[in-house]
Amino acid sequence: LVMVFYGSNGKSNPVSMENKVEHQAKNQITYDIHLPSDLGTVYKLRLGLQSLESSISQLSLHQFKMQNTSTLDTFSLTINKTLPTSLNGDRWIEFPVEWPLREALSVVTYHLTVFSRNILTDRNVVHMTACIYGTHGDTGDRPLLWSLQNVQQGEDNESFLVIMDAVELGDVDKVVLLISSRKACKLDVTKLHLKEAAKAHPIYVFEVNEAFSVDPNKPEIQREIPISFVIGRDKETNGINNLNKEGSHAGNQTEYAVRVYTGDKRGAGTDANVHIILFGNEEKSEVFHLSQSLEHQDPFERGKVDTFKIKTKNLGSLRSIEVGHDGKGF
Repeated sequence: LVMVFYGSNGKSNPVSMENKVEHQAKNQITYDIHLPSDLGTVYKLRLGLQSLESSISQLSLHQFKMQNTSTLDTFSLTINKTLPTSLNGDRWIEFPVEWPLREALSVVTYHLTVFSRNILTDRNVVHMTACIYGTHGDTGDRPLLWSLQNVQQGEDNESFLVIMDAVELGDVDKVVLLISSRKACKLDVTKLHLKEAAKAHPIYVFEVNEAFSVDPNKPEIQREIPISFVIGRDKETNGINNLNKEGSHAGNQTEYAVRVYTGDKRGAGTDANVHIILFGNEEKSEVFHLSQSLEHQDPFERGKVDTFKIKTKNLGSLRSIEVGHDGKGF
């Protein structure tokens, strides 16, 4: 049995319960644990099994009680859960710690949708986990291929849903993938979508777009994937967007700053009517005519830079643009 404690100043290393038994009675074990003094106030606990061996028996957990031996503050929780949930399943549970006079976080069911091209073909030999990080800590490594929901398969694309319970993460900022396999193969992951099961939005989108070459004779692959953008974040909390686009969501609209650098060669400028169309992985925009430059009354002059602000529906992650003009003038 292993525990990981999350405090206001960080989290502890995994604390193994091996050789820590101080008092044991029927169906009850008490441990003495010394946590780092700089951990701060403990607000969350992950409790699980160090490994999942084929011969392991299930562990039924009924009650958890924790007391600070200095202040005598006591936290108690009825668990009534069994680990592991299945032989190849999640071997961890986590719950918020509620101290007297302190408000606790809540447990949230998250939906993680994985978009890929060929993972399901090799799912029986591939081990793949995701650790999701937010302002309230992380989920720890969660298996992705043991219990799939909403499986969809096409000719060159597929997706599946993974359901996980975790203490609320706050604002999500990255995902770390760990991938290994019992045979040599390539696993093509396109993107990940994360949201709370009880809410339609926000949806945290992580663009991956990588084919992972896994080999049983090589170490497992680790990839840290920062958040790409958020779909449907409201105005008040809209703080995480794709850093590569100078835009912000306002309701269902996204504002972009488009900068056009006109070449510094003879004949490079134009008086034609210039347009632009944005293509995302979710939608494409309408046609925008770039006429109101923020810098110049007469845009697209030789060697000049013109900025245009445009608003459009949420497109997802930008994939490409079309830019052109109507050929008017010189």
